[in-house]
Amino acid sequence: MPASSQSPAGPCPPSSATTSANVAPPPPAATPSAPRPPGVPPGARADAPPDAKAPPRPSPAGGRARLEWLDALRGLAAVVVVFEHSLDVLFPEIRAGVSPWFDFGRYGVFVFFIVSGYIVPASLERRGSVREFWIGRMFRLYPLWAVAAVIGVGIGLAKVAWDPPGQLTERPGISALAHLTMLQDLLAVPNAVNVFWTLSYEMVFYLLVTAMFVAGVHRASAATAAAFAVAAAAAGALLPTGLLSSRAPMGTIVVTALVMAVGLVAVMSGRRTARRCGVAILGVLALALVTVNSRVGGVESLAIIATMFAGTGIYRIQHVRNRRWPAVALVALVPVLTVAAGAGLALTERTAAYQATGVWGWPAAVAAAWLTFLAGMALRGRRFPRFLPWLGVISYSIYLLHIPVVQIIWRITDEPEAISAPVRLLWLLVLAAGVLVTSALAYRHVELPMQRMGRRVIRMRRAARTAPAAEAGRPSPATTAGSG
Repeated sequence: MPASSQSPAGPCPPSSATTSANVAPPPPAATPSAPRPPGVPPGARADAPPDAKAPPRPSPAGGRARLEWLDALRGLAAVVVVFEHSLDVLFPEIRAGVSPWFDFGRYGVFVFFIVSGYIVPASLERRGSVREFWIGRMFRLYPLWAVAAVIGVGIGLAKVAWDPPGQLTERPGISALAHLTMLQDLLAVPNAVNVFWTLSYEMVFYLLVTAMFVAGVHRASAATAAAFAVAAAAAGALLPTGLLSSRAPMGTIVVTALVMAVGLVAVMSGRRTARRCGVAILGVLALALVTVNSRVGGVESLAIIATMFAGTGIYRIQHVRNRRWPAVALVALVPVLTVAAGAGLALTERTAAYQATGVWGWPAAVAAAWLTFLAGMALRGRRFPRFLPWLGVISYSIYLLHIPVVQIIWRITDEPEAISAPVRLLWLLVLAAGVLVTSALAYRHVELPMQRMGRRVIRMRRAARTAPAAEAGRPSPATTAGSG
């Protein structure tokens, strides 16, 4: 999952964009004669919020070596998610014996969530432009997502392994609208591909990050993470699930889509009042969906958002020289409180009904995800085997496209218990090869071209905005002719 980043990843992954695409170089300085809205300091984009600071410069370490550890983490997370979804198909014994105590899928997606939190807000701040951030996100996430959705629905309609959810076929229009927002898992709409659920949380995170950036409070990521973690531990188990959708299913989807669109347009406006309204709209929408309309329950929903903001907090701790310890303490609360909240559910036997892996699998997976991220960060100065960072580069494709391959293998093998262990291991190799080939092709022919197109659109937008300023500072032909 990206990656999504995402995402789902996530997940997005969440954000599960390739790291080099997520981290853009600082925008060029504006031409001195260019008009600048009041309150926008030099170094910030003209369409940035009035109190935005100049985007931080990249770390001197720079380059792919500096980010290889993040790709390695995403590669590991992607492999674990694929393994999780292969259990029912090839290794039901592991599902029955291990999964109640360790949820492999949640482990993978929480690694994705931490990485997305670490990377995505830095991308927004380096760009210094909300519009450019969302252009990049759209070209990064939606093209491959659309391909995966078409393939997933097609395989479902063909009944290769299981039928598509009835709501997708009975109300395709409203289901498609929910999916276009990427918030479908928070709108009580079944996912066209089951891994799409993490992208809903990636999208909520993007909305909150955007609102905080425009409001000028984006540096409060550690405090925000701690607040969500406290809410998960203190009140998560008491929050309802699907409250809004249970009362007005279609209305919730339509209103969410409209409110999301209005909010994004408002925060990109050049007017301060409109931006403030947009901040409130996006913040209320995101918080409402996560707190009272989730499918997975309040503890996990709030824990996911806390985890992503904690990733952002870690990034800031690394790049800020003063007043680190308060942020360190706040970020440290997140894994402690989220794991404690999951353990509390386990002890009281109130684990969400959807979670078939058992009561202890979720907190164990979250704890392991945090330990994995911290280990990767501790090893960030070292070289990793090339294969693992490469898996991270194509992790978004792996995350979205492995499910159809799993379904085809399931259709062929049918009853894994009737197959010997060596033969099942061979099928696992076939599964891995199919996923890698499919993902590598998708990355090369879908992800990369769309990322390049997104960067071209951003460059064209910058050029169109700076051209009038350049013309304003250029002497007229008559003045030039008379100067001699």
